[in-house]
Amino acid sequence: MNLKNTMFILVIVVFLLQMVVMKQDAAIALKEEKIVLKKTIALSTFPLYDIAKNIAKDKLQTYMILPAGVDVHSYEPNPKDIVKLHKSALVVYSGAELEPWISHLNFKNKTIDMSKHVELINLDALSHKEHTHHDDSCKHGSFDPHYWLSVDNMILATKQITGAIIELDLQNKDFYLNNQKEYLQSLKTLDALYKSTLATCQINEIITNHNAFSYLGQSYGFEILSLSALSPEAQVNAKSMVRLIEHIKEHNTSTLFYESFASSKAINSVAKEANVKIEVLQPLANITADEQKQNVSYEDIMKQNLVKLKQAMHCQ
Repeated sequence: MNLKNTMFILVIVVFLLQMVVMKQDAAIALKEEKIVLKKTIALSTFPLYDIAKNIAKDKLQTYMILPAGVDVHSYEPNPKDIVKLHKSALVVYSGAELEPWISHLNFKNKTIDMSKHVELINLDALSHKEHTHHDDSCKHGSFDPHYWLSVDNMILATKQITGAIIELDLQNKDFYLNNQKEYLQSLKTLDALYKSTLATCQINEIITNHNAFSYLGQSYGFEILSLSALSPEAQVNAKSMVRLIEHIKEHNTSTLFYESFASSKAINSVAKEANVKIEVLQPLANITADEQKQNVSYEDIMKQNLVKLKQAMHCQ
C-alpha cells in the first residue's frame, strides 16, 4: 500500500471517529435536556413556589419565576427567563390576570393556571367600603388575584400541584403524598391560629395603601379600607386622603399598613396628618431579597402578618 492510499484511509478513519464522537455528544446532550425537562418546575409567585418546594423537596428542581425583590405587577421575563421557562417540565402561574406576560408565550410542556382551581373573589361583589376605587386607575380583571391569602385556597393549590408533581414522577408518589399531608397540616394549624387570634379584636378593620388583603378579611371577619384599589401604583386623590384621615381620627385607628413592594409616600402622608404609625403587611406574591436570604416560608410570613394584625386591631 503506497503512502497516498495510507493517508486516504487515515483521513476516512479520523472522519468516522469524529462522526461517532459527535453522535455520542448529541445523544448525551439530548439525554441531559430530557433530564432537565423532567426535573424542573417553574412557579410564578412565592406561595405557589413554597408549595412545590415543600412537596417535591430534593426529588425535583423547583424555582420561582419572579426574582426576589421584584414587584409582581411590573415583572417582565427577559429572553434568558423565557428559555428557562420553555425547558421546564411544568409551569404553574397564578392567573386571574396577575401575569399578563404569560399570554404571549406558547409552552410545549404542561402549564397550570392556578386561578382556575381555587375560589376567587368577584370584585363587583366587594362592598364599597372594602374596594374604594373601581375605576380606570384600578388595573385588574373581574377577580381579585391575591387568592393565596386564603388558607382554603392554599389547600386547593397544594392538592393541584401535588397531583401534577406525581404525574411527572410517579415512582415517588408516596413520598409526595406524605409531604402533602405534612404541608396541609401546617396550613390547617395556621388557619386555626388566625381564627383564635382574631376572634377577640376590638377593631374589625385595617387600613392599607391598596387593597391586596380581601381574602384575609373575608376569611377572618374584618374589613379592608384602602387609599387605592388593587393596583399599588394607582393615583390617590386628595379627597380620598382627607376622608380617610377623618375616618382614622373618628375610629381611633393606631396603625396603617403598606406592602413591601409599594411606595409608602401616600400612606406616610396620611399617617403623619392623623398622627398614627405605619407597618409593612406582606401580601406574599413575592418576597424581598432579605426574606429570601432568611429562607422564610409562606407560614413564617403569614405568622408575621398575624402579629401586626393583632396589634392593629387590638386583639386579646
